[in-house]
Amino acid sequence: MEMCAGPWSEQVMDHFMNPRNLGEMEGADSFGIGGDILCGDSMILFLRIRGDVIVDASFLVQGCVAAIASSSVTTELVKGKTLEEAKRILPEDISNALGGLPEHKMHCSVLGAAAIGDAVRRYEEPRGAQ
Repeated sequence: MEMCAGPWSEQVMDHFMNPRNLGEMEGADSFGIGGDILCGDSMILFLRIRGDVIVDASFLVQGCVAAIASSSVTTELVKGKTLEEAKRILPEDISNALGGLPEHKMHCSVLGAAAIGDAVRRYEEPRGAQ
């Protein structure tokens, strides 16, 4: 595992050392993938959805400190959100929830936003949602 240069906020280190919702979710209603081919970071986000509300989320990730922390906080941000609310989560929201990321690591916050968008699209498309 790459140890990226800091400085890291307390929130980043907490999510890195104690990731929330880590692991593949059995019986997930959808999943989404986010990745950065240039640096090799990748995330799979699993969602459990009831009605149009995300009731549970988990993740698998390959990447550095910022990628792990971003993936962990993404699962916390989507829980309890409607699909429409989740689609509006931006990389900046993920970074802000972590107390900020260094500029050269902002691409890690894009992993979560991209995975959310992909998971919601995969869920909605077969149901004919627009």
